[in-house]
Amino acid sequence: MSKLILEIDFKGVVCLKCVTVFICTVMMMYFCCMNVSADDLSEISAKSAIVIDGETGDVLFEKNAYERRPMASTTKIMSVLLVLESGEDLDKQFVVDSEAIKVEGSSMGLQDGDKVTLRDLCCGMLLPSGNDAANAAAVRVAGSIGKFVQLMNKKAEQLELNDTHFVTPSGLDDDTDEHYSTAADMAKLAAEAMKNEDFRAICHLEKVELCYGNPPYDRWLINSNKLLKSCEGIVGVKTGFTDKARRCLVSACDRKNKELICVTLNAPDDWNDHSKLYDYCFDFVSKQKLPLDKSGFDVAVVGGVSDSVKCKVGHASAVLLNGRAYKVKTKIYLPRFVYAPVKSGDKIGLALFYYNDVEIARTDITSVEDAMLAEPEKPDIFHYYLDKLKKLFA
Repeated sequence: MSKLILEIDFKGVVCLKCVTVFICTVMMMYFCCMNVSADDLSEISAKSAIVIDGETGDVLFEKNAYERRPMASTTKIMSVLLVLESGEDLDKQFVVDSEAIKVEGSSMGLQDGDKVTLRDLCCGMLLPSGNDAANAAAVRVAGSIGKFVQLMNKKAEQLELNDTHFVTPSGLDDDTDEHYSTAADMAKLAAEAMKNEDFRAICHLEKVELCYGNPPYDRWLINSNKLLKSCEGIVGVKTGFTDKARRCLVSACDRKNKELICVTLNAPDDWNDHSKLYDYCFDFVSKQKLPLDKSGFDVAVVGGVSDSVKCKVGHASAVLLNGRAYKVKTKIYLPRFVYAPVKSGDKIGLALFYYNDVEIARTDITSVEDAMLAEPEKPDIFHYYLDKLKKLFA
């Protein structure tokens, strides 16, 4: 059985550290040829914006990302995530609560007596941004809108969204200023939601045909996220608008085998904001070789000609922010011993690579030499018969 025998923290590499990630990216911009200039980013329309690595949480760009602001229907990211994690049967039909669906704003067209499934409502929240869908789902999952909002805030606390508070499942403006978040918190929430396969599949749809109503009939829901068609690599997630919040947008983009998440709050030109930010930030992402311990390891051999066998860690790479490979930590798993025979190239153990406590790669640890099976000792005839005589006269 393998056990963790070593943790390697590569911090000996010389690197230039800047005061902020933004300063670092601007400096790199000066030396690199890119499609989007730093001057272009000064024209970002959003009052608050952020771009993060969806896997590691690294911040590539931020503008007032920690200021609290209303976030409109991007709220529904949390609502859908809670529905999907509720344990309820997503495909079981039920009749919507007639009071819950009496709500203003965008809608999936629910009427009194309509039969739907929770999966239908998730589509209704993420594609046409139905406020009726959000309320109907809240009542179905928690029994009331108020209890569902409590679950939303509890989940926010679990995710350490410290500058986020929910008042409604839909994101509609209310009479208070207690419904708020930050671009940074919404990015963290989106990263968590995109780990859910059902969430990911739904928010990536440009349109979907569903069958619901009273009686149910086929109809199409269209996604309000225009980036799905206009921006390379977009895989979700949610639009939003209210008079108080103005235009809000959370998106995820997959290029170079790396997923970045962008959030803009109060952004008059949000479509272009996201396109510019992705074009800019993906220039700082590349596939990098991960640092290895080149000294190798010795593992004990049982039943072999030699007492041990030398092993090495295989090469590994991962898509990271440029110059961040030095922050990777490696955990080495090796057995206490192996049985002969061992051939060069045999898998002996495993190396796991972590960045910000997230596993980003793994590779085998293999033998670099043979360990032949020891031949059994030839019997000693004299001692063999001596033992026989001792047993005879014992």
